[in-house]
Amino acid sequence: MKPKLHKWKRNVLLCAGSALLLVALGFAAAHETRQLGAGEKATVTGAILSRDGDLIWVLDKKSSEIVVVNINDNTKIERKQHHVVFFRHTDMDVTAMVPGLTIQAEGLGNSKGQLDAAKIVFTPDSFAVEIAQEQQVVANEEAAQKAQSTADLGLSAAGLARASAAQAQDSADQASLHAQAADDLATEDAAAAAMLNRLVSDLDDYKNEFEIDVFFPKGSADLDETAIRDLANLADIAKSLNGYMIEIAGYSSNTLDTEADRKLSEERAAVVARYFRQKNIPLRRILVPVGFGSTQPVASNRDPQGRELNRRVDIKVLVNKRPGQSL
Repeated sequence: MKPKLHKWKRNVLLCAGSALLLVALGFAAAHETRQLGAGEKATVTGAILSRDGDLIWVLDKKSSEIVVVNINDNTKIERKQHHVVFFRHTDMDVTAMVPGLTIQAEGLGNSKGQLDAAKIVFTPDSFAVEIAQEQQVVANEEAAQKAQSTADLGLSAAGLARASAAQAQDSADQASLHAQAADDLATEDAAAAAMLNRLVSDLDDYKNEFEIDVFFPKGSADLDETAIRDLANLADIAKSLNGYMIEIAGYSSNTLDTEADRKLSEERAAVVARYFRQKNIPLRRILVPVGFGSTQPVASNRDPQGRELNRRVDIKVLVNKRPGQSL
């Protein structure tokens, strides 16, 4: 087992998610953290600003205060069934507690002033639509920058500059249409992808302590002996860290159609998550096991060796860089 050295290029969607979190963190800096009394009954509704293991920092919409929510084995997680397809494995809803997600948590205050959550409810729709909209904003800015660059270079004088600027405007128009379509839930698949593609390891507050890949036979989601050994070692490493979280991303080798590749990669990610559960790692310490299909290959799919490398699940052990003072 060895740490993975390859670092993927962040795509526009992940940049958008990071931008949203940075805005939230800046906004949160001006707000006080609420200290709950021991045994005090409370309900908080708002976006998750940060995670540190079992602790979640939430900006309450009603009071504009930050509440630290503690999730544990007794916390019931309920996903409201709306339009966006979240993760197909409903037994893993607790893994959805990522920065940016809006939740409603209810429970009692503990001796540390935190809210021991008895129940957490979340709806994927609003978060997915928000990320999808922000993706379009970033795309618009890039298009506008290209237009400006074209003008600066003077290529074909004002003609090409105007054409590029028009293209930027078209992109802006498309952004508006996309956002409206998301609101109308006509872009359900795009919104769902936005929800699933949020990788916490690409956010600045989190440090990647350790990373491995495990590999799978063609068309299979079964763990072999090597994978089991590597995952067992990684589980031991994770449990030795304070406030650890595990991020899981599955991939395939583009030998099936797009939908089948995605489903197979999701199943591979889920298999790894379930193995960690067997190794006494709570599902609440796992962050949205994601299937990316045949995207982001690490090698060419044109030869058997490359396809073997792409039939993988990437696992990262993360910790918050600022535990106890995430905001």
